[in-house]
This record gives sequence, C-alpha cells and structure tokens, in this order.
Amino acid sequence: MDRLQQARTVLLALGLPLLLGLLLAGCAASVPKAGSQLQDCAQCPALVVIPPGEFLMGAPGGEEGRPEGPVHRVRIHKAFALGMVEVTQAQFAAFVSDTGHLMTGGCQVWRGGEWHTPPDADWTNPGYGRAPFDDEPVACVTWNDAQAYVQWLARRTGRHYRLPSEAEWEYAARAGGTADYYWVDQGADADTGACVYANVYDASGKRASGFSWKPFDCDDGYAQAAPVGRFLPNAFGLHDMIGNVWEWTADCYQAPYPPAPVDGSPVQAAQGDCERRAVRGGSWVTRPSRQRASFRGRDPVDARYSFFGFRVAADL
Repeated sequence: MDRLQQARTVLLALGLPLLLGLLLAGCAASVPKAGSQLQDCAQCPALVVIPPGEFLMGAPGGEEGRPEGPVHRVRIHKAFALGMVEVTQAQFAAFVSDTGHLMTGGCQVWRGGEWHTPPDADWTNPGYGRAPFDDEPVACVTWNDAQAYVQWLARRTGRHYRLPSEAEWEYAARAGGTADYYWVDQGADADTGACVYANVYDASGKRASGFSWKPFDCDDGYAQAAPVGRFLPNAFGLHDMIGNVWEWTADCYQAPYPPAPVDGSPVQAAQGDCERRAVRGGSWVTRPSRQRASFRGRDPVDARYSFFGFRVAADL
C-alpha cells in the first residue's frame, strides 16, 4: 500500500507541472503573434497585433512645446490589436447602412479662406470640393459617432472593439522609438522624411489652404485627406499614425496627466473632463509641432471637423 501511495505521489508531482505547462502553452497560443494581422470580416478594419511593453509617455527633453507632462512610465501588460489604418469611408458607410445611424449639425470645413459650418457638410461631404473616395479616412465624425461604430463592430463580430486609450495610441505610434516623429527613429529626416511616412501639412497643403504656420519642408502631393495606407508604416506596421486625420481616443481629457492610470487604460470620469476627449496624431492641415507623437489635442464629444476621424482598437 505504501508503494502504491508513493507511485501516486510521483505521478501527481510529474503530472501537475506537465498539465500546467500545457495549459499555459494553450493560453499563449491563443494570443496572435505580435505584428500579425487580423480581419474579422470583409468590411471590418484590418488589425495589427501590438505587443505588450513599456514606454515613457509625454514630452521628454528635446521635444518642442511640452504641454504633455509630466513624463511618466506606462506599462502595457497585454497585447492588443489596433487598426492598421484609419477607418475608411467605405467601412463607415457599411455601418451607416446597417444601423441607419443619423449625424446632424453640420461639420466645420475650410472654404474661401475661412472656417465654416455649413449644414450640408458631413462625412459624405467633408468640404474637399469633391466626394470623398472609399479608401480615404472617414472624416466629420464625432467621438459619439466613433463610439457607435465600435459598438456596432463588436456586436457584429463578437470581438471587443473599442477606441484606443491615449497611452495605447502613443505607445503604438512611437513603436519603440523616442523621437518627435516615428520616421526619425527609422532613420529619416524630420522634415523631408515626413512626406514619405505621413500625409502632413506640407507644400501641397500650404498652396491649397494658405495657413500662416510653417509647413513641413516637403510635398506629398495631397492638399487634403489621402487614401489610407498610402505612406510607409511605423515599426509596428501601422500607417498614418501621424497626419491624415486626427484620431479620437477613449480618454476623458486631463492636463497635466493624472498620477494614474499607468497601465495603459483610459482616463475616466473621476480623473478627467469627459465632455472633452483626447485626440491624437494631427492631420493634413495641422502645424508640425502638433503632429508630434506626444502631442495631445482635446475636443468636445460632439465636435465634428473635416479633419477628424478615428481608428479602432480591439482586445485579444
């Protein structure tokens, strides 16, 4: 009997670690590899798997401006997915067609050298002087519109789609780098490299709009929005993280940064102003100092501009 008990003890000792190892291996296998791509349906945004990691969030020494402080360390504990590009006109049209989502109140557009809010301006008519193309980023969407879209996508696919937090957005935009613009981390010049990696305010934008601020010293050929994915990606494989359209995030706006959270989750009502949400990345009309990876915009949840769009995030 003693020998039988000893045999059971040995088998148990050997079996539990093996079982635990198999379980852990199964869990690891269920999370897609960092950098891999996912797409839940033909009309769904393509996603890129972003690895866990940590970074310094905010404007460190060397970045001009610095309204983005204090600099603090953020640890992203779990991999997540982020849209490879911004949500397109065609993808948003599928949502509107399926849900009948109504958008009223006009959209602020640039016409005749001034900003106007004509009642006929909306995501189908964002003030470009032409109809937007299917592969351009949807614009003239509010934070509430973006929320409605990700909730619809979640219902349709069964995956938890959402807007990225500010921390997730900056972590993904920097992609392991520390420079003002991610193309500098990839060896390109801050000015001339901009038009290779992003649709920014440049010579084309200056000719078309005449804004007083200094443009990037290059010409990407687009005076307004450009088709998504037209420019080179950052080190995580994400396109248009800077430029094209501003991107809504989940966070209630708070400046300076609150002491918490530091795990990548969004700032919520107890810490920030939820009537204004943080926007990131700049646009085709934004001055260069506001297109830095750390720069934080903030706008009312019902604001609608011809250079505001979004990209989706998703839990894995």
